[in-house]
Amino acid sequence: MSPLDAEIRDLMRFAAERSMMPRFRALADDEIEMKGKDDPVTIVDREVEQFLTEALTKLAPDVAVVGEEAVAADATVLEKLSEACWIIDPLDGTANFTEGKEPFGIIIALADAGVAVAGWLYDPHKDRLCHARKGEGAFINGERVRARTTGHTPPVAGISTLFLDEEERVQINERIAPHYTMVDIPRCAAEQYPRLALGENDISVFKRTLAWDHAAGALWLNEAGGKAARYDGSEYRVDERDRTGLIGASSPDQWEAFAARIQGNLS
Repeated sequence: MSPLDAEIRDLMRFAAERSMMPRFRALADDEIEMKGKDDPVTIVDREVEQFLTEALTKLAPDVAVVGEEAVAADATVLEKLSEACWIIDPLDGTANFTEGKEPFGIIIALADAGVAVAGWLYDPHKDRLCHARKGEGAFINGERVRARTTGHTPPVAGISTLFLDEEERVQINERIAPHYTMVDIPRCAAEQYPRLALGENDISVFKRTLAWDHAAGALWLNEAGGKAARYDGSEYRVDERDRTGLIGASSPDQWEAFAARIQGNLS
């Protein structure tokens, strides 16, 4: 593990130990708010983001920081996604956390000119750090990993219909469900991306593709030898703020087979 990977791990671990784990299953009602439908935010989100923003700014003063909660407060922060920037999801899986359930985690990515160049996904329960740098492979706690399929026939697809409209749900039911074993998603990108590389899921489809949810995970999956790309096969970019749709797969072959079935109809 590189010195930077170790430093990021230590920051995430400290934030989890200080702010996250003591409040797991112990949140007061006034420590939870709703930013929108199915979109809670807690005191933990804000504390962890503040801590990481300050720490990463000290680490690299010339690199901007784009945090999920900072964007919620001021949407113009998104303009920094085209610059060299850190991207923070301080509590990925907030809905799970507020319900006293796992999984949840912390995600940090480093991007430049709209492309993720490094990423870290931390699971505090497992003390698991998935990390990658562009062109250098994917790792878990310093050990290199290579994506593998589930080996199941039919393949396993974790797909949420939460953010799909009625037509898109019909497409999933008619084009996809007959050819895959459909399973629930964990509602946590820090868990979903590892599932795609570690033989648990073969396919995931994401309607919303917010940078703090997907920058690190998409990079990590691609570096592991799986494939994360837009429906048309193009690279995921963090600065395509209004673009929706992303397919993650345990292998390029699984990606191609799934993309052929949807034929762009969910874009």
